[in-house]
Amino acid sequence: MKIQSTGSTLHGDILIPASKSHTIRAVAIAAVANGISVLRNPLMSDDARSAVHGATGMGAEVRLEKDWIIRGNGGKPADSCRFIDVGNSGTTLRILTGLCALGDHPVRFDGDASIRQRPMTPLLAALENLGVKVTGSTGGKCPFTIQGPIRGGNTTVNGVSSQFLTALLIACPLAPADTEIVVENLNERPYVEITLDWLRRSGIRFEQQGPDWFRIFGGQHYRAFERSIPADFSSATFPLCAAAITGSEILIRGLDFSDHQGDKAVFSYLEKMGTKIVHATEGVWVKGGALNGIDIDMNSTPDALPAMAVAACLARGTTRLLNVPQARLKECDRIAACAKELKKMGADIVELEDGLVIRESKLKGTEVHGYNDHRMVMALAIAGLAAEGITLADTAESAGVTYPTFLEDMNKLGANIKPI
Repeated sequence: MKIQSTGSTLHGDILIPASKSHTIRAVAIAAVANGISVLRNPLMSDDARSAVHGATGMGAEVRLEKDWIIRGNGGKPADSCRFIDVGNSGTTLRILTGLCALGDHPVRFDGDASIRQRPMTPLLAALENLGVKVTGSTGGKCPFTIQGPIRGGNTTVNGVSSQFLTALLIACPLAPADTEIVVENLNERPYVEITLDWLRRSGIRFEQQGPDWFRIFGGQHYRAFERSIPADFSSATFPLCAAAITGSEILIRGLDFSDHQGDKAVFSYLEKMGTKIVHATEGVWVKGGALNGIDIDMNSTPDALPAMAVAACLARGTTRLLNVPQARLKECDRIAACAKELKKMGADIVELEDGLVIRESKLKGTEVHGYNDHRMVMALAIAGLAAEGITLADTAESAGVTYPTFLEDMNKLGANIKPI
């Protein structure tokens, strides 16, 4: 599917949907908990469906109603769990790989073409140190087969993606012995904080020395829970940036700024660039205006890179988006993709190994490629709102991975975005 976007001024309010990161962690933990868990206001998206599919494959019972009701399997994948297709969900792949490694029988993992390009070597190597057997992988990618159980012990994990560490933190409490984890090169620290928050809420005991060393006590279990899933700051990035670049005023509702999600920092990025941000009882008021280029360390917010690259094009002077090499390991190489597609629209943009340098540019509508990457598609769609002419972005159905109501919500705000 293609979407077409043209120049727009936004107004009104928007309620942000639930967090993908929280929803998938909630599904995974509920799947191995003792008892029945209730997830209130979860995100119903393609990635969340992949997590639910994996949970049922592991032996959990799931009822998808207004709230999601999940009866856990008690801590180990069912004997019938032999194959899990994670679709396009990298978070599901990493977390369920760790949980399925708790069993003593082989489980094969696979997914779509994008998943087959996502690196898994750091997690698979860390699990092998803990007694897990890995077979069938080519270049440390899907498809592969794991066979546990995780015994506990000592391991080291490269944190080039925080999801590798998250997978170990969630799985290792269910191992029979304690596990010591040394982390190298940790990126995306706020996502680890989300995971640790879930562990604390679950009563899981662990020791921590900074972000680079953990001792997870073995022989534990997850208790059933009832929790409302927080709204998604990563999804909020798109209407936020759209308002900033079009000089519009909108109200964004539903966000909890006490949550650990890293992408709440995007509000600060844009405020420093000149967007007016006002926190009120009813939500956050965003009023766009003249933007100024700044330097931004994006390491904690890799998912915001495409949208911030668009904002940088409309900012006076030069903007440098730095220290985000892991953006190359997402659904596509987002650094290269941003540089290539925004250049098509007239952007003055230079690709760095770990980021982008962008100078003020006059964007012109054209046909651009979305790479089957939800965040690229949505970023290019909002670029069209501030560009001359018509912007056409393909693979637009991928927005459903995390933000299935993107078109509906943006149209509610007055954005000229429509499917073709």
